[in-house]
Amino acid sequence: MFNKIMKLGQKKFNKSDQHHQDNNPGNNVVRGSRTATAAASSASNGESQTAAPFPSQMPIHPMFTSAPTLEVLPLLKDVSSSDRPLLFMKKAHMCSCQCDFSDTLIMPREKEIKRQTLLELVDFLHSSSGKVNETMQSELIKMVSANIFRCLPPAHHENTGAPPEGNDPEEEEPYLEPWWPHLQLVYELLLRYVVSSEIEPKTAKKFINHTFVSRLLDLFDSEDPREREYLKTVLHRIYGKFIFHRPFIRCSIYNIFYKFLYETERCIGIGELLEILGSVINGFTVPMREEHRLYLAKAILPLHKSKGISIFHQQLSYCVTQFVEKDYKLADTVIRGLLKYWPLTNCQKEVLFLGELEEVLDATEPSEFQQCVVPLFTQIGKCLNSAHFQVAERALFLWNNEHIVGLIAQNKDVIFPIIFEALERNMRGHWNQAVHGLSENVRRMFMEMDTELFEECEKQHPENEAKACELLEQRELTWKRLEEAASLAAN
Repeated sequence: MFNKIMKLGQKKFNKSDQHHQDNNPGNNVVRGSRTATAAASSASNGESQTAAPFPSQMPIHPMFTSAPTLEVLPLLKDVSSSDRPLLFMKKAHMCSCQCDFSDTLIMPREKEIKRQTLLELVDFLHSSSGKVNETMQSELIKMVSANIFRCLPPAHHENTGAPPEGNDPEEEEPYLEPWWPHLQLVYELLLRYVVSSEIEPKTAKKFINHTFVSRLLDLFDSEDPREREYLKTVLHRIYGKFIFHRPFIRCSIYNIFYKFLYETERCIGIGELLEILGSVINGFTVPMREEHRLYLAKAILPLHKSKGISIFHQQLSYCVTQFVEKDYKLADTVIRGLLKYWPLTNCQKEVLFLGELEEVLDATEPSEFQQCVVPLFTQIGKCLNSAHFQVAERALFLWNNEHIVGLIAQNKDVIFPIIFEALERNMRGHWNQAVHGLSENVRRMFMEMDTELFEECEKQHPENEAKACELLEQRELTWKRLEEAASLAAN
């Protein structure tokens, strides 16, 4: 009965179409990902490796040993339940074919057949009647792999030869995959498969194994933001459903950060990975394990030194704040990490750091605050005197936060002498009137907080200024002597 339906439903290609497909080297090829690190990562975790993300011992139906061809098949709903699994596998096998999207006029009929077939498969998995046995799952993941795992195009600067730091990534037009109409449906199919309540994790882990997850992570290097958004959702669902994959996924994400920091400096996909990590950190147990503390110091905090931090700073700041909220004892580590990577010449980056610092301080306990108060307010004092008014304003806005003001009040004996000098310099000579006014407000707040301490700082101010001038003169004199010695040596 099934063979009869298949014969009635099939519409073969014409000879010219078949000839075009046979001569297209991109057809029926499962393309490799950008890097070969996935196999090595899985091997180090004790996972057996195969050429594809499904078991090699899985029996393959004779129908699927030949190259797939695109043809019109009966609808799944029009065949009996006994014939449905075989038809599902034939449709999945057929969708492994690659279509040429370099020209919209090439293979229009075949593209539409594949699109409609993918839509039907998505609906089948979404419906309550979509029972998918192990053999069907195997063919489905083969098809997904054949479509999404491919060589990614080079970045814009790799094509043009322009240095990556010469362009603002936020202003560049994102690259959009020309075959996204098919790729989106394949990702939707994978997502439906992962979240389906009918799919048992013990069965699915044969196909969604470490190799498959590694290749998914490689795809975060895609320049198409729509693809990265789907990847983020799929990987987050895999992390939630497949508990045995969690350590491997965390370790793989950190390895991507290491590669970004010390090799490529290519920040595509870092923001989406940080979003996943933010949700993961939210589920960490307290007290925090040493492994998580180590990755915070070695992989997450160093991301602050990136030139392109503005692209993913919001997600990075959320992750860092989550660590402090989970374990207050990490506040000192985080604050000192921020100070270590504090920008020296990039004012816009300083504004971002000050905003993140406020969020971290808002979650900091007094005991941890005391450990880093001197280096912290030494840096804040420098920001108060910044010639860039946005940096100075953002630093002064810290005193609008009640929690931070409370921490300052508990450590006023240490903080007042450090900040007083910076406020006085702003009051006397800062060019921006808004900064001048905010400095006056903070100064008044100090005076109301502790009048005696304020007056003592005010008395010591001339003496401190005289010492600073003396040090400056000594430094200039030393440089002058060095110049004279150098000139004598040259003669």
